[in-house]
This record gives sequence, structure tokens and C-alpha cells, in this order.
Amino acid sequence: MKKFAPNIFRQRLLIEGFYKIKIDEEVIKDYFRTITKALKLRMYGKPIIFSPSGIGKKENQGYDAFVPLIDSGISVYVWSNAKFFSGVIYTCKGFNKKRAIFVTRKFFKIDRMMAKSF
Repeated sequence: MKKFAPNIFRQRLLIEGFYKIKIDEEVIKDYFRTITKALKLRMYGKPIIFSPSGIGKKENQGYDAFVPLIDSGISVYVWSNAKFFSGVIYTCKGFNKKRAIFVTRKFFKIDRMMAKSF
């Protein structure tokens, strides 16, 4: 990707995988607390979590969640039936990519996963 707006620092990491734990709203809140602590990022608001049960396709049921950070935000998407997780960490402050991947994999007990910076 070409350097666009090189004077504005931002780091982005997409993590996706198949998880082995039971996920609900409290688990997502706990993940946000865990990942922000591990990466030394600061939340400035409460997580926003949606679970539009009964709306849309059954195979897409799950959670959409976001937490605002002093330095940007983290978004999480969960497909409950497929046990699939997709998360984006987007910051205006650098963070340890390997640590983010390790913490996310361990937290959700992810076996198959991919991660990509962009």
C-alpha cells in the first residue's frame, strides 16, 4: 500500500480466527480490558456491543463491538454459529503486533487464525 498521509501515524492490525470459548457480552468486555492492558492502550469510554438476534441471516448472528481509545479504537465482530472472530486494532500510537496476536489467540483459544497489518 502506498504511503498515504505519511505525516499521520497510525497502526492497524486485523486478526481473524476460529475460537473455542463461549462468547457473550461480558467476555467481549473482558477481552477489551485484557487487550488494552496488554498493549498499554487507554479506553476513554465504555464498550458498545450489539447483538441483533433474529435480524438478518442465522449464520451471521453474533456480536458487533467497539471500544474507543484515547489513541483510536478496537472493533470486534463475532459469528457465534461459525465460532469465528474478526478484530481490528486501529491506533494512532504504536503497539506490539506480536503481543496483540498472542494475547488475542490465548484469550479466545483460537486454533486457526490469520493476522495482517495494513
